[in-house]
Amino acid sequence: MGQYRLRCVSDGSVQPTYSLSCPHDNSLLRADYQVRQMEPKSLPGIWRFLDWLPVQGIIAEAEGAPVTYRSRGLAGELELENLYISFNGYWPERGAKNPTCSFKDLEAAPTMQRLKERGDNPTLVVASAGNTARAFAHVASLTGQPLLLFVPEKSLARMWTTMPAGTGIGTGTVAGPGQVTLIAVQGDYYDAIQIAEKVQSLPGFAPEGGARNIARRDGMGTVMLDAALALEQIPKHYFQAVGSGTGGISAWEAALRLRTDGRYGSFLPRLHLAQNIPNAPIYCAWTGKEHEAPCSDMFDDVLFNRKPPYAVPGGVKDALQETRGEVYGITDRQAIAAKKLFEESEEIDILNAPAIAVAALEQAARAGTVQPKDIILLNITGGGVARIKEEHTLCMLKPHIIVSHWEQAVQFLEGKK
Repeated sequence: MGQYRLRCVSDGSVQPTYSLSCPHDNSLLRADYQVRQMEPKSLPGIWRFLDWLPVQGIIAEAEGAPVTYRSRGLAGELELENLYISFNGYWPERGAKNPTCSFKDLEAAPTMQRLKERGDNPTLVVASAGNTARAFAHVASLTGQPLLLFVPEKSLARMWTTMPAGTGIGTGTVAGPGQVTLIAVQGDYYDAIQIAEKVQSLPGFAPEGGARNIARRDGMGTVMLDAALALEQIPKHYFQAVGSGTGGISAWEAALRLRTDGRYGSFLPRLHLAQNIPNAPIYCAWTGKEHEAPCSDMFDDVLFNRKPPYAVPGGVKDALQETRGEVYGITDRQAIAAKKLFEESEEIDILNAPAIAVAALEQAARAGTVQPKDIILLNITGGGVARIKEEHTLCMLKPHIIVSHWEQAVQFLEGKK
């Protein structure tokens, strides 16, 4: 089990188990695990890394996990000899069975398990542009835990699950999407976050925490752990498309644990994070470029977070500085071409977000930022939607109400009591 102390990144002080930030300077908190070497368990999905997850038990039916494989197709196109792909979607031929086709499945399961272990059974409040909400809805359907989702109205097409309403998994409990309250927000992701923040302060509700939630970060960190097992070493380079940048922080923290382990290398992977311009605050902050006015029509709005945890202690800036990282600004045209390149060379469909990472890798390869023999890990953060439709019927989640401000949401929730 994940025995740990929760420590402030900046001063090392030990904080209460379910804290989300350090009271001294608002820095991120990090789990300091008792087990110092990675010893995978005979458990399904990411639970095999239980020693480095902040939970005591598991949700056995939540079997999502990263799958690391050596690329031939894309590697050949980019003339890279040691390109490895972490596929976080649905591709059963490769052993990838993330039920909502996204690496958000890796975050949702430990977060919900940790909430369950808290003991007071609050309603978890999650704001999402779509993929995160879908993953949390799936896990809530497995466990029957109450969940409140805030999603931009234009993201409702992403709100589906493979679990029909009224079904239970394993326990005989009536579960299914009926456990989830979905509120659509007239606005973008940031608007959804603002309304969620108002509601989660009410009695009986709990904030999901975003980047401050160690269960989310350490769940995503299993991408790096799985890769280290497959490669038998820490990769030299790590590529990922990011919105808040939490995935980059997670990869960095997992690599720190692997370095302490001592069997996978003494270095940290260089982080290569990518954003879709012009909605790219991390790219602008890192490169010093002026941040253009946000564009409502972008290749992937999932990647747009107006206020990422960039300068906070333990955040994106620290991760980039310690790993000598780089941030790429990718245009819609570059992303579209990269998506086509990946799908044709690897023969699996991917979501728009990871196409941004593919484009960044292509740029780095052409510029010589990565060398042909370098060991590279490319995180494909979602894919296989076309593939999952071949085997499953997707059940769309309908919003209970559409709101434009937080008072409407509160009034609706009070009416449900």
